[in-house]
Amino acid sequence: QVQLVESGGGLVQAGGSLRLSCAASGSISSIYAMGWYRQVPEKQRELVARITSGGRTNYADSVKGRFTISRDNAKTAVFLQMNSLKPEDTAVYYCNALVGGGPYWGQGTQVTVSS
Repeated sequence: QVQLVESGGGLVQAGGSLRLSCAASGSISSIYAMGWYRQVPEKQRELVARITSGGRTNYADSVKGRFTISRDNAKTAVFLQMNSLKPEDTAVYYCNALVGGGPYWGQGTQVTVSS
């Protein structure tokens, strides 16, 4: 079992920045990738960024050059630095951890970008 707790969401004006954090606990040694997804009402949850246990990262095209995913040295936390935010980035952001038995999800944190 893996528990994920997100923090750092909020309201920001377009062009501003936010930093999301996700702390993992439990069977963290079994995690082989962590990432961030986002979801708006009536749409599917989409991948924003992911980082593997080896440090490889990938990003959605819509956030490349603006968002940066990183993790702490102990690999128990993952962060999402979001710069140059746009109104279309408004969503609930979910932390995700991939383990052999399937994905785990955090409770989500709201990010709202005003124009």
